[in-house]
Amino acid sequence: MSIYKDYLKEIEERKEQGLHPKPIDGAELLSEIIAQIKDVNNEYRADSLNFFIYNALPGTTPAAGVKAEFLKEIILGESLVNEITPAFAFELLSHMKGGPSIEVLLDLALGNDAAIAKEAADVLKTQVFLYDADTARLKEAFQAGNAIAKEILESYAKAEFFTKLPEVAEEIKVVTYIAGEGDISTDLLSPGNQAHSRSDRELHGKCMITPQAQEEIKALQAQHPDASVMLIAEKGTMGVGSSRMSGVNNVALWTGKQASPYVPFVNIAPIVGGTNGISPIFLTTVDVTGGIGLDLKNWVKKTDANGELVRNENGEPVLEQAYSVATGTVLTINTKTKKLYNGDKELIDIAKAFTPQKMEFIKAGGSYAIVFGKKIQTFAAETLGVQAPVVFAPSKEVSHEGQGLTAVEKIFNRNAVGNTPGKVLHAGSDVRVEVNIVGSQDTTGLMTAQELESMAATVISPIVDGAYQSGCHTASVWDKKAQTNIPKLMKFMNDFGLITARDPKGVYHSMTDVIHKVLNDITIDEWAIIIGGDSHTRMSKGVAFGADSGTVALALATGEASMPIPESVKVTFKGDMKGYMDFRDVVHATQSQMLKQFGGENVFQGRIIEVHIGTLTADQAFTFTDWTAEMKAKASICISEDATLIESLEIAKGRIQIMIDKGMDNAKQVLKGLIDKANKRIAEIKSGEKPALTPDANAKYYAEVVVDLDQIAEPMIADPDVNNADVSKRYTHDTIRPLSFYGGVKKVDLGFIGSCMVHKGDMKILAQMLKNVEAQKGEVKFNAPLVVAPPTYNIVDELKAEGDWEVLQRYSGFEFNDDAPKGAARTEYENMLYLERPGCNLCMGNQEKAAKGDTVMATSTRLFQGRVVEDSAEKKGESLLSSTPVVVLSTILGRTPTMEEYTAAVEGINLTKFAPSHKLLAK
Repeated sequence: MSIYKDYLKEIEERKEQGLHPKPIDGAELLSEIIAQIKDVNNEYRADSLNFFIYNALPGTTPAAGVKAEFLKEIILGESLVNEITPAFAFELLSHMKGGPSIEVLLDLALGNDAAIAKEAADVLKTQVFLYDADTARLKEAFQAGNAIAKEILESYAKAEFFTKLPEVAEEIKVVTYIAGEGDISTDLLSPGNQAHSRSDRELHGKCMITPQAQEEIKALQAQHPDASVMLIAEKGTMGVGSSRMSGVNNVALWTGKQASPYVPFVNIAPIVGGTNGISPIFLTTVDVTGGIGLDLKNWVKKTDANGELVRNENGEPVLEQAYSVATGTVLTINTKTKKLYNGDKELIDIAKAFTPQKMEFIKAGGSYAIVFGKKIQTFAAETLGVQAPVVFAPSKEVSHEGQGLTAVEKIFNRNAVGNTPGKVLHAGSDVRVEVNIVGSQDTTGLMTAQELESMAATVISPIVDGAYQSGCHTASVWDKKAQTNIPKLMKFMNDFGLITARDPKGVYHSMTDVIHKVLNDITIDEWAIIIGGDSHTRMSKGVAFGADSGTVALALATGEASMPIPESVKVTFKGDMKGYMDFRDVVHATQSQMLKQFGGENVFQGRIIEVHIGTLTADQAFTFTDWTAEMKAKASICISEDATLIESLEIAKGRIQIMIDKGMDNAKQVLKGLIDKANKRIAEIKSGEKPALTPDANAKYYAEVVVDLDQIAEPMIADPDVNNADVSKRYTHDTIRPLSFYGGVKKVDLGFIGSCMVHKGDMKILAQMLKNVEAQKGEVKFNAPLVVAPPTYNIVDELKAEGDWEVLQRYSGFEFNDDAPKGAARTEYENMLYLERPGCNLCMGNQEKAAKGDTVMATSTRLFQGRVVEDSAEKKGESLLSSTPVVVLSTILGRTPTMEEYTAAVEGINLTKFAPSHKLLAK
């Protein structure tokens, strides 16, 4: 049977799901389609023309190469297709976004046929996705006296690819749709358990919110054909949680506009809003698609006649509505006045959504085009030897004379490119920075690969020190979905230049370590900037930003990222940590004490948390930086003592060497290079030439939070508060409760120890507690299942060497086997210990889940509805987040422990301790 007939069979199968034909990315299928087009008598010719024109993916996909060559044949008259004239062939090439299409256009523009060359040049003037090989051809032709090459370069130098685009409409009419009350997680827009379908945009789009919501959105579009639907998080923040490009893609698919008539299911320009604004990561993703994100502030804190906050019986501020955004409300966005209106009534200033840079993103249909466009303009002007005219909004440069620098300001100043030489930049400055480390996650990686193909990138930027493709999110279950997607992803990324968790050649053992742990290890300089395809890209060395798959692709392709320097909040500690407390409790208490200190205002949201930890190594400190995603911070930075940083770098070196010994390094010896850089950094610290990064003593912070360790007298639990009468208060991570709140009677149905929040110390705590229980009671009997997923293989190996893994084996009823991985997700659990494969496991919720309606006690990061546990018909599922000893004891008891039970159980156990540094971590 032909590939085409296989495709027809797939089309029929998709019809049954209400889906259109899947977009074509393979060369073999498109080659057969082209052969059928050339055969004027072929029975499939009409459909083949339709597939060729409207259903082939652009960029550097294999299909794009075949399509570009056939269009070239048509333009040169080598093939005659009545339905595709040379003029139409040029139009199709103009929508293919780089790679093979640029190569063909350059062939034609620099060829001998003057008329064809002129048409090709006109198309090239609209293109921005050119790489070194493309620009080298133009430069060589120009230097050889080619007039067309000069004409193209002159157009690029003037940035006509941007200036000739239509201006942004002055008024944009929107009709509101409240997608939910409270914070809206990206899990609602792109559920983790549907991660396998993210690269199939139409199929994945069907999982956004609910089918009912999708029908309601369609109804609004029918009622208001002249308005865009704006998705809203009422009384909450839009897009919290994981950094999912797929979430924005789904919103754009249902409410945006098609990017190109010749590229299916790729939509741009979504409009979203939130009472408390948009999550920083989600807003970046909205920018990628040329969309608009509004901070609505339609609910405000109520004040009395004296201007004092009115509080409810729980001491929380009472909110009152400033204006309504109820579903179906028609509003007008004015991009000139930068205000939001209901009819003629002005509602709110929305200038932050329409900065000069954001207006450029909207005009260009996304931020990629601006990033590449600036590079092309600079190249053209330099090649021509002229001064490039100022076309793009100049980067905002904020500099305060005499003001010191926060840690993030220091890092951004060091890594900045294209700014005014010698000018010191402070928070609020728009900066283009070089990126040192990049991480791609396995459930978003296929989309990152698609983005790389769409921007015609073929190899990692030489600026990047190291990049890693993980396998942790698909580690639990090696099912057909994973077997279909992951090997393809690993090969693509390995070929692109990343170190990959799985070996496409099958030589080294798969390493499904949690991505953040690996990125933390391969970050060997605390001055580094890290971009990762997961919201928990929060390294305890350097400053790390969780990002959507598109921003990850851009960092891989260009070695750069663009963003404003964020404001910082300084976090320091005082007092003494009680002996029976774990550092996880300090992390939760930080959030609780901050909210109390600032009257319920989350001063961390959208900012950098500069935490002066000082004495904790990178592994342990990561527990804090990791949780800053739940604090809604943009990122975090650990300030360490010199000796602590050196110890962390030595640990990192050892783990990188293990990766090398496994055979994971590539031809460019990236991993070896990282060890060399680590050695250099250690030498700089030891010699005093360049001590560990510290902020300046006169740096300016948005706020300062002092965490009082003396106040932390009980384990602190993050509670989803699933039955709160105020729906907006549910699933927020802001409800932090002491253990005694539960009175030792709350039933626990399942425990989970794992995710990026734990380290080797947590596994040793588990082993010690089990030995203690056996010594006290004669046996270890679980009254609830306990699922344990170590975050890395290194930890398993170290536990084996130190004897702790043997302890865990003795008490377990299941142990993972790499030679026979699970082929299906577990749906039922027994009251026993499960030793699962290193990776994300229950924390991700895309493969394994707890039983519906369970109350889960977990060390993980997420408590969103449906993430770890879904609701049942009788009961809401809930995931309470706590320290390892609380989880262990809860599963042994089958309920939350009392304080007396807890303190007795942890006596003599080496918990993760923390004492504030007594050194001045500033200069």
